[in-house]
Amino acid sequence: MKNIIEIFQHPEKSIAAKLIIATGLLIVIVSFIFWYATLKKQQTDVMSIALKYGGSFITFTKESIYHSMLIHKQEETQRVLKNLGTPEGVERVRIYDHKGKILFCSKEGSVDTSIDKASLACTGCHLEPDKSQALLPAPKKWSVYKNEEGDTSLKIISEIPNNQDCYTAKCHAHSKSEEILGFIEADLSLALLDEALFTQGLALTAYVIVFVLAVSLFLGIINYKIVTNPLEEFARGMKKVAGGDLDYSVQIKVDDEIGVLANTFNSMIKDLKSAREQRERWTQTLEEEVAKKTEEIKKTQAGLIQTEKLASLGRMAAGVAHEINNPLTGVVTFAHLMKKRFPPDSDDAEDVEVIIEQAERCAKIIKNLLTFARATPSEKGQIHINNVISRTIQLVKNQEKFHNVKFHLNLADSPFITHGDGTQFQQICLNMFLNATDAMKLRGDITVITHQVKEDGKPYVEIVFTDTGSGIKEEDMPKLFEPFFTTKPVDKGTGLGLSVSHGIIKHLGGSIKVESTIGKGTSFFVRLPLAGQTT
Repeated sequence: MKNIIEIFQHPEKSIAAKLIIATGLLIVIVSFIFWYATLKKQQTDVMSIALKYGGSFITFTKESIYHSMLIHKQEETQRVLKNLGTPEGVERVRIYDHKGKILFCSKEGSVDTSIDKASLACTGCHLEPDKSQALLPAPKKWSVYKNEEGDTSLKIISEIPNNQDCYTAKCHAHSKSEEILGFIEADLSLALLDEALFTQGLALTAYVIVFVLAVSLFLGIINYKIVTNPLEEFARGMKKVAGGDLDYSVQIKVDDEIGVLANTFNSMIKDLKSAREQRERWTQTLEEEVAKKTEEIKKTQAGLIQTEKLASLGRMAAGVAHEINNPLTGVVTFAHLMKKRFPPDSDDAEDVEVIIEQAERCAKIIKNLLTFARATPSEKGQIHINNVISRTIQLVKNQEKFHNVKFHLNLADSPFITHGDGTQFQQICLNMFLNATDAMKLRGDITVITHQVKEDGKPYVEIVFTDTGSGIKEEDMPKLFEPFFTTKPVDKGTGLGLSVSHGIIKHLGGSIKVESTIGKGTSFFVRLPLAGQTT
């Protein structure tokens, strides 16, 4: 009882109080609707019964006065109406003609007077009784009003039709063309029915109030037992957990949704306890993790130093190649001069020709190397994809590393053109060829394919580099484009080739993906946006 009082002291802070109040309001609203509908139904039923008996009274009145009116005995007709008006519940009975003149009435003093044109006798049939004789399409034959005592009264009107006895009678024959001779009107008191409705309404109201109170009480108790107690247990559990007691568990043993919630809460507490224990273990091993990360940073730094060393070595090699190029030019020049001294078909001339060919081959290799290694500012322009690929292959195929590598080109006839730095794209191609040669152990086939594709409705050129190497392990695929990641020996690679290529491709607005099968080879798919739609 104390808990219930505490709940309703602050209902805005209690879900149980909100549920009880909401349920109670719903019951009250539904019960009110039921009470109101039932009362209206009773009133409708009572009115239907009143109309039925009113119609029977009108019929009985017509039968009672039929003979006296047929023989034109007005005193007899008046006496019958007066007798019919004496029973309890009958307030007035009167007969009037089409002009509204009252011919007979159960109450004396109204005969030979005219009815009020604003009453149902006129407005029930005529659209505008004061102005026109136009009739309503559906005449109203009854109405309900309050009499002088404040009770409900029923006014009911019925026509007196013309029949054969009337228009053939000798005493006062009517024309056969007249369909209605007059009207009979009865005012009946519904006081008894009002009293019955009032009594039934009080009883129904009492029943509804008792029902609402009983149902609200039981629902309140049920809500308290099913909702409030479990929620209070949850609140205690949360306070315990917030205080650091992760060994506490909520003791709710039910199989419904609240039971599922309790089991989930207990599982969450176990997970929190496990996470705290794991955090403590992480605290204990933090120094080891820091040392491990420090070692990785040192390795990365060593890789950067090695990369800088290779860059410096590349610059030195370019300088040496430039210096070698000048003597080679002299060798070729003097070899041509020596060749002229020997007969064309002599062995000496053939030997000098070999010297010239090899010296020119060396000069060509050095020229390509200098062209690729020359440091130029990054400038965006048109890149002819197929031309750059062909030039890069010419750059590498005369090197000893590629002597046992066969290149297969399947370049589309379309002049694929993209915007960017041609030297950077050449670096991508060179990295692909070098990695493929290493993966094939300096022997195998490299296939290069170019074709046009569409992505999101935009034209792209796709360059496919395929080798017949050993393939890439599945566990290495996610780290393939990370800086300094390599599966090559220490003296064979820096792990920057694919990382740099990936960065250049992204800078050019393209994408790269890889597919590989162990023992069969690897394919790199490079997509770059085209400068315009090709045909």
